[in-house]
Amino acid sequence: MFKNYKKVTPAEPAPAPFDNDDIANAWAAPAPAPEPVVPESLFSNPAPVSNFTPVSHTPAPAGSVRNVLNSDVSVVGTLRFTDDLLVDGSVEGEITSDGVLTVGTNASIQAEIKTRSAIIHGRVTGNVTVTDRVELSSTAELVGDVIASSLAIQAGAVFIGRSTVGSPQSIPTPVMDTKKHKAEDKPAADLLG
Repeated sequence: MFKNYKKVTPAEPAPAPFDNDDIANAWAAPAPAPEPVVPESLFSNPAPVSNFTPVSHTPAPAGSVRNVLNSDVSVVGTLRFTDDLLVDGSVEGEITSDGVLTVGTNASIQAEIKTRSAIIHGRVTGNVTVTDRVELSSTAELVGDVIASSLAIQAGAVFIGRSTVGSPQSIPTPVMDTKKHKAEDKPAADLLG
């Protein structure tokens, strides 16, 4: 006779209706940034110093460079080396080698250079004598004479001096004029005409 009716209760209360202020506040406030998670192992075992590899700001030549004089190094005197050398500091005196000398962009050299080859990116004041090749990059400044089998100069390089380029057999010997030409020995009319 009596029917059994069960009263149903909701598990959660019904959400309140949205209002325009709630929507505006939701867009205005940025979500809080999550806390970064740093694994403890990053700081517990630092890497050994022997794994440190310095980075050079000077362009490396095509081959690998074994010897480097950084920008904080200054040498006065004669500098001799057997392999390749990259100089990014300053040198005053003489540089001799059977290897390749690379002058970095930060380098300032006032020396006579006698090597197999020279690649110049920085500033050199002095004569350069090489058995193979001299390369002047666009940032190079060379004030001095060059004697080499070949000479390459990029646009933008500054070269003030004389160059003798070619193999020793093809380099002509300069012929000296033994006559003296003095202005006081000749009348002015002879000089003009």
